[in-house]
Amino acid sequence: MDGRIIDDAIAYARGIFADDYSGHDFFHTLRVYKMATVLAEREGAEVLTIQLAALLHDVDDVKLSPETHAGKDRAVRFLSGHGVPGETIAEICGIIEGVSFVGTDSVAPESLEGKCVQDADRLDAMGAVGIARAFAYGGSRGRAMYDPDIPFREAMNAEEYRSSRSTTVNHFYEKLLRLRALMNTDAARAIAEARDAYMRSYLEEFFAEWEGLR
Repeated sequence: MDGRIIDDAIAYARGIFADDYSGHDFFHTLRVYKMATVLAEREGAEVLTIQLAALLHDVDDVKLSPETHAGKDRAVRFLSGHGVPGETIAEICGIIEGVSFVGTDSVAPESLEGKCVQDADRLDAMGAVGIARAFAYGGSRGRAMYDPDIPFREAMNAEEYRSSRSTTVNHFYEKLLRLRALMNTDAARAIAEARDAYMRSYLEEFFAEWEGLR
């Protein structure tokens, strides 16, 4: 395997997401990579596999690159070009496939490595950064910030979740506030606790300001 593979994967992700402003930009990938590495070290998982899966987890995302999503074409080309064995490529692609939150169709990874990457990705949707990302993504999709006449929806499957035209504030209730309970690792649960509390505090302030109470 190429000894420069991590540096090359970082550069590869930077090139793909250079012009993304939806919250799935290069720095999202970099944060997931850093957090996944921390979780791997705390949980005793295989670090290099986790790092590669984290760095490539969005390059074939169905929302961003639907034409390559099914076969994970970009990830496979990159890994193959760096001499990664076929069984390791399959493992990394399997981790990537299970990362995303898709409502009631979300899956819990079987491997510790998959759990660390999924937790890292979900942690980046929480807390102060998660709030910023939610509004960035909503704006990029033409969603209202909030509309009290649009109720949030519960228990959506993958198709319903991806096609939902909800508001950004509703997204907190449809996804973000559900993530703490879905963490796989002890290390991630401890981090998620504080980030969840921050989001709830933010929403309390948001609704108070919305109603002109402070």
